[in-house]
Amino acid sequence: MHNSFGSNLRIEVYGGSHDPIMGVRMDGVPAGLALSEADFEADIARRKPGAKGTTTRIEADQPYITEGLEQGKTTGGSLTIEFHNANTRPGDYSQFEAVPRPGHVDYVTHPARYGVQGAKEFPAFTGGGIFSGRVTLVIVAAGVVAKKMLALAYPGIEISATLVSVGGESDNSRWQGLIDKAVADGDSLGGVVECVAQGLPVGLGEPYFDSVESVVSHLVFSIPGVRGVEFGDGFAASAMRGSEHNDPFGPDGKPAKNGAGGVNGGLTNGAPLKFRVAFKPTATIHKAQHTYDFSRGEMTELSARGRHDACFALRTPVIVEAMTALALANLI
Repeated sequence: MHNSFGSNLRIEVYGGSHDPIMGVRMDGVPAGLALSEADFEADIARRKPGAKGTTTRIEADQPYITEGLEQGKTTGGSLTIEFHNANTRPGDYSQFEAVPRPGHVDYVTHPARYGVQGAKEFPAFTGGGIFSGRVTLVIVAAGVVAKKMLALAYPGIEISATLVSVGGESDNSRWQGLIDKAVADGDSLGGVVECVAQGLPVGLGEPYFDSVESVVSHLVFSIPGVRGVEFGDGFAASAMRGSEHNDPFGPDGKPAKNGAGGVNGGLTNGAPLKFRVAFKPTATIHKAQHTYDFSRGEMTELSARGRHDACFALRTPVIVEAMTALALANLI
């Protein structure tokens, strides 16, 4: 499997949701960057479950830097960060061998199991394997390093992501009620995250294939469950006139508004980089779904077992920040 990304900063993820170890290897991290395992605590805590509507699976999430660090400083060689999985329950997933979960990876990763011949097969796994949201833990860790790299190159840069909608509702006072109702129904909800990166220089990025939007979208779409990314005015720009969407410049030489989301021609323009990410509802739900049993050759009712978020979007803002940091660090 090809699980790597980047040129100036290259990252490779390995392991899966129920493997003993999963981790990330980073190449291109400069020597002399101060780093300790304590640096990861704040962002890892933001990703942890615990709120109502999140998974009941609790792991230590303790990072182990296994190479690339000497006396608290990066060496300039490969930097590897690993995590151990202990609270695993692979038996929860046996029911999906004959009845793949609607909206999940079971069918497309093991097509021969369901009678599809000649398609690409992935190694055996339980749960989502490397496709699982569990693997975003190593991305958050890599994002901590990328944020340090960006701060070194552009002092004052700040990347902040916030959940702005749950289940189509932007009023956060109503979110808990929506989540409670979804949990009671055995169902799930999606959400929208807004990310803003401030303090970027003018001209970061490349035209065409490595435009800022292209690289950021590439990585953000790698987060499991992402269904859409829009910059600035996004899809609403298609209904605007040029006079509405264009960003005139102010006397300070910077855009006076930000319909473009901080990017022109694939390059940062001095305004904040601003985009939104749409997350789908969790695919694995307890509510019965009418779907196909491939072993019996008949329709059946599937009510999925397991420990899954009713709204995993609650835990995604820090993941979006991490992917944004990795994208921008790769463009330095």
